[in-house]
Amino acid sequence: MFLIGTDIGTSSTKTVITAQDGRIISSDVQQYGVLEPNPSWAEQYPDVWLDAVKRSIHNAVEKGKIEPAQVAAVCISGLYGGSGVPLDRHMEAVRPCIIWMDRRSTEVCKRLNREIDVSRLFEVTENGVDSYFGYTKLLWMKENEPESWKQTELFLPPNQYVVYKLTGQIVMDVTAAGNLGGLYDMERGAWSEEMGMMLDIPLCKMPQTLLQPYETAGTLSKAAAEELGLISGIPVCAGCVDCLSSTLAAGVTGPGQSVAVLATSLNWGVLHKNKPLEPMYITMPYVTGEQGVRYTYGGMSTAGALTRWFSEQFAPGIWDAGASERIPFEQLEKAAKKIPPGCEGLLLLPYFMGERCPIWDSEARGAMLGLSLKHSGAHVYRAILESVGYGMRHIIECFEGDIGENQCCKLVGGGSESLLWSRILSDITGKTMERMEKGVEAPYGDAFLAAYSAGICSSFTDLEKWGIQGEMISPAKKNTIFYNDYFEIYKHLYYAIKEDMHKLAGLS
Repeated sequence: MFLIGTDIGTSSTKTVITAQDGRIISSDVQQYGVLEPNPSWAEQYPDVWLDAVKRSIHNAVEKGKIEPAQVAAVCISGLYGGSGVPLDRHMEAVRPCIIWMDRRSTEVCKRLNREIDVSRLFEVTENGVDSYFGYTKLLWMKENEPESWKQTELFLPPNQYVVYKLTGQIVMDVTAAGNLGGLYDMERGAWSEEMGMMLDIPLCKMPQTLLQPYETAGTLSKAAAEELGLISGIPVCAGCVDCLSSTLAAGVTGPGQSVAVLATSLNWGVLHKNKPLEPMYITMPYVTGEQGVRYTYGGMSTAGALTRWFSEQFAPGIWDAGASERIPFEQLEKAAKKIPPGCEGLLLLPYFMGERCPIWDSEARGAMLGLSLKHSGAHVYRAILESVGYGMRHIIECFEGDIGENQCCKLVGGGSESLLWSRILSDITGKTMERMEKGVEAPYGDAFLAAYSAGICSSFTDLEKWGIQGEMISPAKKNTIFYNDYFEIYKHLYYAIKEDMHKLAGLS
């Protein structure tokens, strides 16, 4: 039997097909972009995701010469969809989806901090107030686009929008509900009428069927099956937020384990059973559905988004005069390897789309300090890689005051394929990184959820039998010591120029 796992990411959708023992049979990736109509805004049309899912699954089925009757189940995860896809009474999109990266609801957050009982909101939802959270984007839409708000009957997360298009069933998984913030009661595992009234968001606009990620949402319709190269009736799981399927793919199944997901953004989180002490982090239920187990993480707004930005905007011609195409990441990494730690006095703040944990500042902006005529494109590229290391260390430093030290961290996501970047993260944080093998990403975790849903795997501990292995990368002590001074400058720099950052953000 075969399992299909598909992840709808911010910049691409990827499908993997595995055998029931976890061997990857085939895969396919479909790329796309993000709409940025204004600074710090980020939107995507949902049919871009739908088309990418259809193409990636169809191609993976063809590449693997998969017999459709041998497919046991499909599971689809997705980027945190922010507001969710706004759908009218005909289940058509009213406007593009305002995704997690979007920071337009800053003024909404300022008003909420003045007008509502923020401590009660945190007590119920275990999350705080920030423009990252979907409920603040809902309120922005309600206040700034009243006609769109009036037309919208329902908001669906990206992956569950696709699930609806494939199966006709309207559901929402509990991880997406928890990550929406503001409206989900973590203890009860249900929508909170109290929070809905406090925020003035009608809960009727939310899906009423909440499922665990591994529960079956529906089955493939005949029309959808034909487009995917499959047969109708194949079960489709509810799915989850993609950082959790990446975490599962790394073999993280129980409390006490930590993992970093290095993708478009960076998330560093831990599994635990205690309620978080303060709203500095982001908390949601974990994919296993085990009672009381939470995934709490700190997230940077940009990580892989920075390397892609640099590649698209500045890489052509930097090392190859007259080049018209982007230089491959492998060449960028090769050039950055020649640059010493610290980039000869160059330091970058990675706040290109505001920042989440730990500063929670929608108006933060990127900055580069120490530029001189000796610095090259390779210096800047390495400074980008290092900036993500400083941001990760900043998150970990705050976490460990509450949760305690964990000397080893599993590292997953597309960015972890860069050995240089993985070593930089280890050196800056001082932690050993278990860099998971290529292919161990969100779609792989989705494939396991499909296997669990289909009864092929009877326990989440069966993930160990899939033979997931990682490469241990230990920090070079001399580099960690060297980076300490840079890290202190990194932390100081934001607060030193924060006021001017905000003025510039206002001018733009």
